[in-house]
Amino acid sequence: MVEKGKIGVHQLTILTVLFTVGSSILIAPSGLASAAKQDAWVAAIVGLISGLAMVGFYNLILTRFPSSTLVQYSQEVLGKWAGRVVSFLYFCYFFLLAAFVLRNIGDFLTTQVLPNTPIHFIHAFFLLVIIMGLRNGLETFARTAEIFFPWMIFFFLIMLFLLPPQFDFHNVTPILGYGINPVITASIPLLSTPYMEIVAFFMIYPSVTNAPKARKALFVGVLIGGFLLILISLLSILVLGADITARQTYPSYTLAKKISIGDFLERLEVIMAGIWFITIYFKLGISFYASVTTFAELFRLKEARPLYLPFGMIMVVLSVVVYPNISVFMQFASKIDFPSSIPYAFVFPFLIWFVAVVRKKGYIEEKDLG
Repeated sequence: MVEKGKIGVHQLTILTVLFTVGSSILIAPSGLASAAKQDAWVAAIVGLISGLAMVGFYNLILTRFPSSTLVQYSQEVLGKWAGRVVSFLYFCYFFLLAAFVLRNIGDFLTTQVLPNTPIHFIHAFFLLVIIMGLRNGLETFARTAEIFFPWMIFFFLIMLFLLPPQFDFHNVTPILGYGINPVITASIPLLSTPYMEIVAFFMIYPSVTNAPKARKALFVGVLIGGFLLILISLLSILVLGADITARQTYPSYTLAKKISIGDFLERLEVIMAGIWFITIYFKLGISFYASVTTFAELFRLKEARPLYLPFGMIMVVLSVVVYPNISVFMQFASKIDFPSSIPYAFVFPFLIWFVAVVRKKGYIEEKDLG
């Protein structure tokens, strides 16, 4: 393994929550409301249930290979060359995922906060901070997450307690008024982002100190993160209504603007921006870490630190050309992301697990089943 540091189970739970919330907290309500209307929060529940099922499946692989990374057991199970091909494809997937997340940051800042700032500078500056954090190792990165996680929860609770005066419960009725089909349709893009992307933790899991409890931590982290996405979707519908939520690119940011207490406490969108900056920092960091460590292990490098800067420079360029504008991104997120993620989220993991079972690769200790 390239990574020598170790993280605790509690730290893995926090990283999973932050990764799951990630950029979805800002953009997911819009996509859900576009398809499911006032049932966007119901679609978020369906997406969470499907996501938990995916995590349960991933735990079957992690049970067999608790101390190996994706690159290691891919070659062990599928053979040297097939395993290396699969590992390289995962490197491309993780790297593109990081580029998409970085572009989300640039789009948000250039449209909502810094409209006159070139997007290249925003990408370069934010990624430089990511590189500085990751070069200190996964252990330091996870401890940083422990520091910022309470602040994220604190900001979320502030918004939760200040929004009820703006609620209109007529916005959520009738429940399932358009039937179950729009709910299922809306939940599919949410399954791909963020739940299918949890495969990035295949490169982090072996660094956790307690493997049996780590599987539970991954499950709990996705559950908490998914619950927060359900909550923000419900708040968006209650305050903005389905139509406005669907038309807004960043409905949860617009939602925070609606806070008004006594004509004194108003325009607290900085709260939502604070939540988003924290969560997307760690989602980008984990995606970038997974891609770089996958590449380093694939080519048998002793450490990954020298790769962060050159790969970061490539990513700054890639993040600009990966999609030309926000409209293309919305089309990608709603129609292309899910089918393009299926090989990495299901086909390859199922292939690895099935071949491992047939060839009796890996092991399951009795104490790991407790």
